[in-house]
Amino acid sequence: MTESSHLDQTRTFYDALAVDYAAMFKEELAAKPFLRAMLNAFAELVLAGGGGRVADVGCGPGRSTAHLHGLGLDVFGLDLSPEMIAVARAENPGLRYEVGSMTELDLADGSLAGVVAMYSLIHTPLERLPSVFAEFHRVLAPGGQLLLAFQVGDDVRLLERPFGRPVSLGFQRLRPEQIAELLGEAGFEVRARFLREPDEDEKSPHAHLLARRA
Repeated sequence: MTESSHLDQTRTFYDALAVDYAAMFKEELAAKPFLRAMLNAFAELVLAGGGGRVADVGCGPGRSTAHLHGLGLDVFGLDLSPEMIAVARAENPGLRYEVGSMTELDLADGSLAGVVAMYSLIHTPLERLPSVFAEFHRVLAPGGQLLLAFQVGDDVRLLERPFGRPVSLGFQRLRPEQIAELLGEAGFEVRARFLREPDEDEKSPHAHLLARRA
C-alpha cells in the first residue's frame, strides 16, 4: 500500500464514522483511569521542563486535547479526518484543531515541547513507523516529551462496516519492545512503559510509552 493510499483510506474511514464514533466514546476518557494517569504524567513532565506547545496527533474528537488543556498545557489537536476535526471544534470551541497528517507535520524544527499520539499509530504500516518517529523527533525540542498509546499484539484486525457504514480499515496491534527499539533508533529515550490487561469490552492488552527527545 502506498503512503497516499493508506492515508486516503484512513481519512475516508474516519470521515464516515466521525459523528457515531464521537457519540459512542464520549465518556471513554472518564472511564479510563490509567489513560488519564499517563496523560497527567506527560503533562507534568512537559510543565516541569518549562512548558511550550504540545501537539495531540490523531486527536479524533479531541477529548485528550481538551484533557491536556485542562491540565495547563498549550495544546492543539491534529487529525487526518476533516469530519473528526469538525466534531472536535464543535465540542471544544475554545481550542485549536487542525487537519493534517503525522507523516508530514507543518511545524518548524524543534518547535514543540511535547507530542501525544493516543491510538493513532495503529493505522500506519509498520515499515513507515520509523519515518513517523523521525518526524516527531524533528518537531520536538531537545528534551521534548512523547506519549504513545496502542493495543498490544502482532496481528492486524480488520474492522468492516462499523455503525453500518460502507467502509473498512485495518487496526495494527504493536509490541512495546518493538516500538521502544524504533524510538531509540529515532533518537528518543524511553522513560516509562505501562502495560495493562484488557477491560471487559477489549480484546487485547494496551500499552503506553513515555519517551523524550535525547
